[in-house]
Amino acid sequence: MTNAANLVLRIGVALAFLYPPVDALSNPDSWVGYFPQFVLNSGVPSQVLLHGFGIIEVVLALWILSGWRVMWPALLATLMLVGIVAFNLSQFEILFRDVSIAAGALALAVDAWASGNARAPSASV
Repeated sequence: MTNAANLVLRIGVALAFLYPPVDALSNPDSWVGYFPQFVLNSGVPSQVLLHGFGIIEVVLALWILSGWRVMWPALLATLMLVGIVAFNLSQFEILFRDVSIAAGALALAVDAWASGNARAPSASV
C-alpha cells in the first residue's frame, strides 16, 4: 500500500474512534446503549464505563494515527468493532458501517505485517 493510501486509511479508522468519545461528552445516552447488558449490570456506573471506554478509543485512535507499530492498535480496533457489532446485532441497520471500518482496520494490520511494521513493542527502556 502506498504511504498516502496508508495515511488516508489510518485517518479514516482513527476518526471512527475519535468521534464517539467526543460526542459522548454532550450526548452520553446515545452511546451507553451499545454496551452489552452484562457489562451495564456489572455494577460499574454507566458514565464510568462510557468515559473509560472513550479514553481507550482516543488512545487507540492516536496510536493508529502515529503509524508506530500500527498492527497492534489496528488489530485491537478490529476486535472492538466486531465485538460492538456482535453484541448489538439487533441494531445492524446502524452498525453495518462498523463492519467496513473493521475491514479497514484489518487492512492496516495486514499491511503493517507485510511491511515489517508489526514487531511487538520492546520491553527495553
